[in-house]
Amino acid sequence: MQRVLDDVVALEQMLDGGLFESDPIRIGAEQELFLVDPQTFRPSFAGMEVLEAVDDDHFTTELGRFNLECNLDPQVLGAGALSRMESQLRQMLDLVRSAARSVGAEVLLMGILPTLEKSDLSLDDMAPIPRYYALAEAMRRMRGGDFRFHIKGRDELTVRHDNVMVEACNTSFQVHLQTDPAEFASLYNTAMTVSAPVLAASCFSPMLFGRVLWAETRIALFQQAVDTRRGASHHRTQRPRVRFGDGWIDDSVLEIFRQDISHFRLLLTTEADEDPTTVLERGEIPQLSALRLHNGTVYRWNRACYGIGGGKPHLRIENRILPSGPSVLDEMANMAFWLGLMKSIADEGDVRQRIGFDQVRDNFLAASRLGLETQLHWLDGVQHAAQELMISELLPRAAAGLDALGVSTEEQERYLPVIEERAKALRTGSRWMISSLDAMERQGTAPERLACITRAALENQLADRPVHTWEPASLRREDDEWYRHYEQVGNLMSTALFTVSEEDVIDLVASMMDWRYIHHVPVEDAEHRLVGLVTHRTLLRWLARNQGRDRRPVAVSEVMVRDLVTVTRDTPTLDAIELMRKHRIASLPVVDGDQLIGIVTERDFIQLSSKLLEDFLRR
Repeated sequence: MQRVLDDVVALEQMLDGGLFESDPIRIGAEQELFLVDPQTFRPSFAGMEVLEAVDDDHFTTELGRFNLECNLDPQVLGAGALSRMESQLRQMLDLVRSAARSVGAEVLLMGILPTLEKSDLSLDDMAPIPRYYALAEAMRRMRGGDFRFHIKGRDELTVRHDNVMVEACNTSFQVHLQTDPAEFASLYNTAMTVSAPVLAASCFSPMLFGRVLWAETRIALFQQAVDTRRGASHHRTQRPRVRFGDGWIDDSVLEIFRQDISHFRLLLTTEADEDPTTVLERGEIPQLSALRLHNGTVYRWNRACYGIGGGKPHLRIENRILPSGPSVLDEMANMAFWLGLMKSIADEGDVRQRIGFDQVRDNFLAASRLGLETQLHWLDGVQHAAQELMISELLPRAAAGLDALGVSTEEQERYLPVIEERAKALRTGSRWMISSLDAMERQGTAPERLACITRAALENQLADRPVHTWEPASLRREDDEWYRHYEQVGNLMSTALFTVSEEDVIDLVASMMDWRYIHHVPVEDAEHRLVGLVTHRTLLRWLARNQGRDRRPVAVSEVMVRDLVTVTRDTPTLDAIELMRKHRIASLPVVDGDQLIGIVTERDFIQLSSKLLEDFLRR
């Protein structure tokens, strides 16, 4: 902490001394990506092997073994900068795709991978980097126990997990804009103002663990994934490490760093490598590595960054709101839209005089939840539907801003129409995914539908189509490998369960079986721990033995089977079939530890067998 404080003092001296580069202005980007199995479209854990095969310093690890990151070269902002960045991004993706294919994987750009499951997020699935393990341990220690997640959208998701790996569910396309220190406060306030409309136009992560949640679920998930707060009095305000912000910036980048140091304790430390004041006295530029390390563990959606390039220090605003994907062209269009709005709105004057901070923050949350279908409070007290605002006002503003930045007409005509067509069609990546899922209702299993969406996204990316042109994903039985989606019990099991407790009356079980056409009713306690099972067979046996006796309420505990054979979601399907044969049973409860999470029955295997037989006979 002393080193962090020393770095802040040195930063203030550098700002007062005018040591920062103010011209030219540069842009940069970081491309995060998923690795997937090209047969099942589930995550591929080949990150370290791909990194070795690609052998390029632009690439580095991310938290999960199924993630990688590519850092693009900075470009001087002006004519040709966006085109050069797009060209390099395509070159880097071609390089990493070739490396991934050499180890049996494929590269996918997507905000949250639909086929990810909680079982993919153990510490064994973390990239083997000491800093990541230290970060995971520090966060768990500060949190004081398991990580709990609750996100409510169209569906509702409540999850408890024992480590920070849920953070690895998110990938983004992070855009950097270098700023003149004198203009930092104005540009940072502008960045917060335009976050909502830019996010509304670019959503591409509506699902997590099979649940349809927010239009950009990354926003809610990331905040909860690295939240180190413990319970406290409701009278006290505690800030999450991932946040939009608490208010406007008045004068300097120092305000952000001072706020974050005051609110958040250190998670990581490094060996001391410099005294920044001594470095300045020698006429050199300090690395400020302690401050940068701390800043890297506080995740504002618009983050202030300090860096050194060409021997000169500079400040950047890092836009962290954009998801990875849906295509390279979509990503570059998002970037152009943001840059144009940043310039045009900042040039109009102080946004603080035209809109309140609370409205800006509310806009951001609304856009996260609803995307282009939200209502936004806008400048000068105007309220617009996001779609209308985009078409009538923001796209012309973005074009004017890009003109002022020296971006060529050809580049503007390549990127901004992509945003316009998205807005006109209300077709973001998230809307495409939800529409595809709805179109496949009742077709196949839930994991099969999610794999289908993932496959279609990959095919469209490889064909270089922008998302507003994508046709809805559809199940294709002609695929030779479709049966691979059923190789584990988790892809077959039912999770919408009808359960009872030991104290319930057995007549309730009989009624549920009749009403819901089911033959197996699990028995669980208040903590959702599996304690028994009532089957159609055991119910009939009990009725036969008690026929003609006095009628009295009978508890489930008197009838249920307690000695159960169970499986986990990762149990191979063939092993589950063998267990049912061996024990001569017609169902297998699926558990996670001692908690009930699903059930697989003979009916599920009959349905799968009929699909296999139909597929065989049609060939």
